[in-house]
Amino acid sequence: MSNATENQDVRKGLNGVIADYTGVSKVMPETNSLTYRGYAVQDLVEHCSFEEVFYLLWKGELPTAEQLEEFNRKGRSHRSLDPGLIALIHSLPKDCHPMDVLRTAVSYMGTKDVEPFTTDSEHIFNVGHHLLAQLPMAVAMDIRRRQGLDIVAPDPDKGVAENFLSMAFGVGEDSPASNPEDVRDFEKSLILYAEHSFNASTFTARVITSTRSDVYSAITGAIGALKGPLHGGANEFVMHTMLEIDDPAKAADWINNTLDNKDVIMGFGHRVYKRGDSRVPSMEASFRALAERHDGGKWVEMYENMAVAMDERTGIKPNLDFPAGPAYYLLGFEVDFFTPLFVLARVAGWTAHIVEQYENNSLIRPLSAYNGSEQREVTPIAQR
Repeated sequence: MSNATENQDVRKGLNGVIADYTGVSKVMPETNSLTYRGYAVQDLVEHCSFEEVFYLLWKGELPTAEQLEEFNRKGRSHRSLDPGLIALIHSLPKDCHPMDVLRTAVSYMGTKDVEPFTTDSEHIFNVGHHLLAQLPMAVAMDIRRRQGLDIVAPDPDKGVAENFLSMAFGVGEDSPASNPEDVRDFEKSLILYAEHSFNASTFTARVITSTRSDVYSAITGAIGALKGPLHGGANEFVMHTMLEIDDPAKAADWINNTLDNKDVIMGFGHRVYKRGDSRVPSMEASFRALAERHDGGKWVEMYENMAVAMDERTGIKPNLDFPAGPAYYLLGFEVDFFTPLFVLARVAGWTAHIVEQYENNSLIRPLSAYNGSEQREVTPIAQR
């Protein structure tokens, strides 16, 4: 092996490496709060709609009533069902992961865009409006076709959260779309998942953008990164774990046995936060409220027992995925659809970062420290 890597500062996972500037979001060390354009996310959750936060991430300021009305009008104008997309989604295997469907859907959308791609921010925002409208419809269609149900048409008069829940579950008495409190708790989760600085999927989008590729390529790559269980897929793992444990009384033993086996436990810890994920209290409040309305006391008890056991053994606190998983389960979503819900929110942050990358672009191309063989001669096959 080569000794060329000696004395080189290799940061595995780019840990601690500052790759660029961003004005989109930051975890403020003084308050340990995630902020979007300077606003604490816990405050945005209490006072803003998802569309207001989407506008904030794009434009840098919260909208006036008139600006929000125009933003909604433009975004909702893209809510048209594409027969080609419907046919594509229905042609895909019903046993493939929903993230595979979503990734494929975005690639298809890119082929249908008749506008030549430019790096102009308004062009990118227009693509963002299209994605904001089409992605929820794609996920809702996938949910319903797996259950053998007909498509529910989008409603131009509803907000993103309510429209999506209506398309996914219908508008009957048992649908979360018919309960304003359920709609609001789901919307809060979208706000909390909308953005988080240079996370793996956002950085993937920025790397692709740095090559001067188009938005659809960047979003497709970001979806691929988000699918992984060490990133967006963690919320699915959380609920699979809870379903596996099943009994809250067994939760602490499961945590301890898993730690004894040195296995990874998803839903806990975060590379950025030093005193716990600031998004957790807001999401936990929604989870507890959903549990009260939907007979979810079992999951609250399990949540508490797992959190206490983990804290006692490691001092590691839950991250956003830990309360989000059971919250989505109580809303009626199949576990495999939890990460696509993450996509519906994070497209806001991804598109904001794509615009920012183009504003002062530099090709992202890090170096590597080589630790393979020294240069050597090729021996002809007859002599090997």
